[in-house]
Amino acid sequence: MDASFGPEQAARWIAVPGPADDKYSRGVVGFVTGSARYPGAAVLGVEAALRTGVGMARYLGAGRPTRLVLQRRPEAVTAEGRVQAWVVGSGQDPDDVDELTAALRERALADPVPTVLDAGALSFAGRATGTRVLTPHAGELARLLGRDRAEVEADAAGAALEAASRLSAVVLLKGHTTYVADADGGLLSAASAPAWTATAGTGDALAGILGALLATHALELEADPGIAAPLAATAAVLHGLAAERASGGGPFTVLDLCAELPATIRSLLAG
Repeated sequence: MDASFGPEQAARWIAVPGPADDKYSRGVVGFVTGSARYPGAAVLGVEAALRTGVGMARYLGAGRPTRLVLQRRPEAVTAEGRVQAWVVGSGQDPDDVDELTAALRERALADPVPTVLDAGALSFAGRATGTRVLTPHAGELARLLGRDRAEVEADAAGAALEAASRLSAVVLLKGHTTYVADADGGLLSAASAPAWTATAGTGDALAGILGALLATHALELEADPGIAAPLAATAAVLHGLAAERASGGGPFTVLDLCAELPATIRSLLAG
């Protein structure tokens, strides 16, 4: 039986900075995302993370996505350095990445901090040394499990639990209802997103939101890696509520969703 996870629960997992915080103590999230073919994924993930609330977003990648990230978010840092969480794989084909991106990916996976594995990094989950959170859609999860997509869609919760157990990871299975499973058999579900959310790039934004939440809770995660599951569910709730605000009953763009994240968080904190 899964536990429904909604705004009231999500509000408890939003880190609010205090007067003594600086950009480092507020959390630094690193990105190895995007590619020459899909550079926009890098932009969307960084945008979503910054609007969720971190002290710094550190982006490492090839020339084209790096330029686009800096054009959109000049406050992003493109030099290597310490991070409290990574987001890896959004907008990447695991079999077709340049040598620089592949090397950066391996460095990120070897860093023992919480890591979001999305899209092109899902098949490298076994190489990640920190707490792992996978963010597949049904087709990607089917490939990971060696099953048909229809089977996964017929029992999404069961498939998420199977993958979490097999991979010893938290698995966030994206869909109209999002399921978050952990390796101990825990299951959370979030269903706050409108159907208009099914559009290219929304998964990249979700990965960025989740990376920000992991970074801002780095100390708590070090003490208790089990909190990765409610943090993943919180990311799904924030993503869904921001999409609902952006939609207003109609279509919207992913940048519209990102723009609604601060107001969404403010509303949750206000109760």
